[in-house]
Amino acid sequence: MSALMWLAVALLGGCGALARFALDWRIARGCALPLGTLAINLSGSLLLGLLLGASLSGDALLLAGTAALGSYTTFSTWMLETYRSAEDGELALAAASLTISMLGGLGAAALGRVFGAAL
Repeated sequence: MSALMWLAVALLGGCGALARFALDWRIARGCALPLGTLAINLSGSLLLGLLLGASLSGDALLLAGTAALGSYTTFSTWMLETYRSAEDGELALAAASLTISMLGGLGAAALGRVFGAAL
């Protein structure tokens, strides 16, 4: 991989992380369910499905899928928030977070793939 590609991955990764931070900050205020993380992961799943449905490959998939969307989505934050809910005795909230995120993420990825294939 060239130095230019490494630079592009770093820049897009930084942009994805900043977008995640900004969206979470805007959505997450004052809600028990981690809506910011949910919105980020569902939109990231939809977009990744779109890229795959559109048959993006090679460097374009590396940059858009891995660098930008990989840094935008946040599995670790989702797990930490779910763990904290369970640890605080909010088992229904933890179960809702797991269920909505898993089913919603699979559905969003499938929908994105259908949309991408139609492009």
